[in-house]
Amino acid sequence: MADDTLWAYLALAVTTAPPLVPNAALLVTGGVLAARGRLDIVFVLLVVAGSALAGDLLIHRAGRALSGPVLGRVYRGGRRRQLFDWAADRIQRYGVPFVAGCRFLPSGRLVGGLAAGVVGYPARRYLVGASIAEAIWAAYSVGIGYLGGRATANSLYALGLGLGVSAAVATVGGLVQAAARRKARMAARTPSRTVARSAAGVPAPGAVGAPEAGPAWPVADRAGQTGP
Repeated sequence: MADDTLWAYLALAVTTAPPLVPNAALLVTGGVLAARGRLDIVFVLLVVAGSALAGDLLIHRAGRALSGPVLGRVYRGGRRRQLFDWAADRIQRYGVPFVAGCRFLPSGRLVGGLAAGVVGYPARRYLVGASIAEAIWAAYSVGIGYLGGRATANSLYALGLGLGVSAAVATVGGLVQAAARRKARMAARTPSRTVARSAAGVPAPGAVGAPEAGPAWPVADRAGQTGP
């Protein structure tokens, strides 16, 4: 990366725009090189945050345009269905704060963006949340490499420190996501069972013996918009 700055910036942009590309080491390396004076730290941050935001908008638009195929694919798998329902419900309930926070959860960028598009969450509001998320994400992803590079002359040590912090953040995000989904499942089961017992033998959606319920969230038509 350090031999040609143009290719370095291009590599950062290309690996950041699409979702689910494991580029943490590249981002930390970009920060380390900026600390060494090989790259410009401001431009690195702008490239990383800007390309990530462009990718987010494409994911959102894909969710709007391909809602039918997306729903069909998601609803074939139980775990994916739960994750998609969970994200879609919270996007409509909490809006921009959840759009921003979802970025830091495992697969949250992809699932959150697709769910926001499918339920018709307004693109402008999604852009606000995604902009906040990508600014924070770029600052810490590149910043830990930059600070590590400033703190030590050993580039490998700085890289290892940065990757360790990234792994810790990802682990915390995964635990938060798992705990939130577990709580949501428990909350959903309790009212379903209560309704099933009080409905004169007619099982409620989600109760044992009931037919499988449809989506737990409304899908907006293309002329309408939902969400706070």
